[in-house]
Amino acid sequence: MLTKLEALILGMIQGLTEFLPISSTGHLYLGRNLFGLQEAGLLLDTMLHIGTLAAVLIFYKNEFVQMIKNPFSRLTYLLIIGTIPAVVIGLLFEDYFEEISKTGVTIGWEFLITGIFLWIADSVKNGHKKMDNINYLDAFIIGLFQAAAIFPAISRSGITIVAALWRKLDRETAAYFSFLLSTPAIAGACLLQTKDLLSGGGEEISLSALIVGIVSSAFFGYVAVRWMIGFLKKHSLKPFAIYVWILGLVVLYFQFTGRF
Repeated sequence: MLTKLEALILGMIQGLTEFLPISSTGHLYLGRNLFGLQEAGLLLDTMLHIGTLAAVLIFYKNEFVQMIKNPFSRLTYLLIIGTIPAVVIGLLFEDYFEEISKTGVTIGWEFLITGIFLWIADSVKNGHKKMDNINYLDAFIIGLFQAAAIFPAISRSGITIVAALWRKLDRETAAYFSFLLSTPAIAGACLLQTKDLLSGGGEEISLSALIVGIVSSAFFGYVAVRWMIGFLKKHSLKPFAIYVWILGLVVLYFQFTGRF
């Protein structure tokens, strides 16, 4: 049974790693294995994703209020176009990605790949595009990269920030748009998981532990969004690359030695 302390820690992991470029799904998989909670997946993941969804909705409340007032705005179309690739790939390969997410067999390699992208991104000269300069092709290409994050340890925030930098967004705007684009992706994941829960795929977890997990995920998610946007203005992504490389090598070592 999931304890409140475990829920607090897993919520913190989800909240921070959803928006730091180090992969939330990969870290949650490792966190559940650390606590021996391999089977506490679907309900727990859904609730923790609801927490990070709440965090990003609160952070971007002004943008979403404007989109509600003007649903045919340019920003609405940017988010729709940027979300299409992940929706198409997710629906076409849903069963395959569910299987590799359960086994975790590829996550060590995916951490290494994430690190490569983050390291290369720092060689890209700082772009000039602000939010008003992002075009539909930019949104679609960033969305293509987001689709790659269907693999469990490919960082969604990391890969989309990299794509945004390559499309000449300035560093602050790259993070800002990446996190904004995460909203429909996280909401879609919540809806799909809720559908599976209603079909009988849930686990018994106490209500109090779930509340702790949601609040923890929301709080640390909000902190991570706010901090990361400011951090990227002046700092390199290379420390994150080094971190996921080390983590990937550790995971591969334990997998090859049969300890994980």
